[in-house]
Amino acid sequence: MSHRASRRRLTIVSVVATAALGAAGLTLLPSLASAAPCPDVEVVFARGSGEAPGLGITGAPLVRNIKSGLPGKTVASHAVDYAANFSQTSAGPGATEMTNHVRSTAANCPNTSFVLGGYSQGASVTDIALGIRTTLGRGQTIPTALAPKVKAVVVFGNPLRLSGRTINSDSGLYGAKAKEFCNTGDPVCGNGRNTAAHLTYHVNGSVQTGARFAVDKINAG
Repeated sequence: MSHRASRRRLTIVSVVATAALGAAGLTLLPSLASAAPCPDVEVVFARGSGEAPGLGITGAPLVRNIKSGLPGKTVASHAVDYAANFSQTSAGPGATEMTNHVRSTAANCPNTSFVLGGYSQGASVTDIALGIRTTLGRGQTIPTALAPKVKAVVVFGNPLRLSGRTINSDSGLYGAKAKEFCNTGDPVCGNGRNTAAHLTYHVNGSVQTGARFAVDKINAG
């Protein structure tokens, strides 16, 4: 599949997905940021195309589940501030924002650990921030020296899979820390034709499984 055709498919799916979310009456939740200046853990998440600013339909429940799985720790969140546009051209700037936020937080809060993640185009934001080359642009990457602070990476509907690649296959630094979800038939990550498959990560158990993965990685140190 050509880069242009791939981008066109992602754009069409994003438009349909946003319409479906609106029809279902789903609320795109804002960031659930903690008031603690230096939390034990911060979840940095990038929403999908067309979602309102905030953590989005997968990021918000992911944060809630991680919080409930770490009762003895303070957990904050940061919603990546990027356009999440339908043209699929904002992943690079999103990666730069994610990277700058992690760099700044790590400098101010040296004992804070991170969970990174994203949904749909937001997964591409995460890929680029981890130093993985994608067809959706380029941006700044998280310094190698900060990699040990990133305890887990959780992504949903990652377009990287359309090229037969994963974070595990493409990143020696983060592959073992990554959990990726791609529903059967999802056109954004599985080259399928079932748009609905792209909209169910927050209700089919994927978010809960991803949160448990992150919690286990954090507890393992």
